Amino acid sequence: MPDGRAGDTAGRGPDAFATRVVHAGAEPDQLTGAVSPPIYQTSTYAQDGVGRPRGGYEYARTQNPTRERLERAVANLEGAAFGIAFASGSAATATLAELAAPGETLLVGDDVYGGTYRFFERVARPRGVLATYLDLAAGDAVNLAGDGAARLGSGLAGRIDGALDERTRLVWFETPSNPLLKVTDIASVARAAHAHVGARGAAPIVVVDNTFASPALQRPLALGADVVFHSATKYLAGHSDTVAGVVVTSREDLADQLRFLQNAMGAVPGPQDCFLVLRGLRTLALRAERHSANALAVARFLAGRDDVAWLRYPGLVDGPFAHPQAGLAASQMAAGGGMVSFVPAAGGRHGRSARDRAVAICEATRLFTLAESLGGVESLVELPAVMTHASVATSPLEVPEALIRLSVGIEDEADLVADLRAALDEA
Repeated sequence: MPDGRAGDTAGRGPDAFATRVVHAGAEPDQLTGAVSPPIYQTSTYAQDGVGRPRGGYEYARTQNPTRERLERAVANLEGAAFGIAFASGSAATATLAELAAPGETLLVGDDVYGGTYRFFERVARPRGVLATYLDLAAGDAVNLAGDGAARLGSGLAGRIDGALDERTRLVWFETPSNPLLKVTDIASVARAAHAHVGARGAAPIVVVDNTFASPALQRPLALGADVVFHSATKYLAGHSDTVAGVVVTSREDLADQLRFLQNAMGAVPGPQDCFLVLRGLRTLALRAERHSANALAVARFLAGRDDVAWLRYPGLVDGPFAHPQAGLAASQMAAGGGMVSFVPAAGGRHGRSARDRAVAICEATRLFTLAESLGGVESLVELPAVMTHASVATSPLEVPEALIRLSVGIEDEADLVADLRAALDEA
């Protein structure tokens, strides 16, 4: 994958991602030269006259200089022209869903964050925007058109009579996905979607949730996506101390619609939250490298255990638990990322069921904190079936009850492996 170099406006030559991530949105304050720009903690702005706002600033829901820095920074890092920030990743999800009108449909990857599924099924569906779910990571994505859904091998997909139709407004997926870490061929899905005539006589809009990878590892716009979004709470901020979301695109028509919705719906992040994400961004390249190295070490350790029944990590390329899309992951990601999912085998020293062992492991770790969320510098462990993905229980997207999801932090890798070894041995 390319290093994300981009020329700067002064013509000094290309800057690599690791350079841009330090400086994007963090330019010294124009007024004082402060290297750490001020936080504009204000709700409104003095105007130079009636109808003459100074610099265009009227009200902080609509414009805030700190928020604009964050939007500009994430757009820069994703290779986009426009950025729009929100109060959370879920607020970004809700706003993006407003791009579809009643009677139009969404084609959604069949492994998504539980809150995304909850919104589509309990908020969007009652207002007439229907989602269908498809295993986009199975088989060739060009089979999305026409009767291809039946050939993708998913029981759910087999029941969809043509995955894309004349009502399809959005094609939406996560890669890697949450929590099964499926990897979807972004370029193939984008080509298939853009070749189709969907709602409003236009090609469906391809939306990629890049939260698990971050722009440090993957840039979907360069692979054909129309919109990329993040729960900036996770890897972008990186310190488990704020909640925010960011959407980026290079399509001006979509940016205009999203900016209008951002202001009209009002789910904007406060300036302090924007500042915290901006501060986190400056170490993103370094953190992503360490997260990925540690996660690979953890995955290799787990792959060597005889009491692990199932394991997924996008960077695991060999052995009995090699990721089924490892080659694809290597082609569109710079590294495997910091997320690992696994299912322990039944048995152990106490003869427990797989689920009971999973609970025991989650409750026994010392360094891996039992908590929801991910992407912080500290390592986290959770049981998705009853935590982040409880909302998909009994649905076709239900996750295995014994599945453990790890967010591998930046601690010493030997300490993390030792922590998991002790928990597995005791369970």
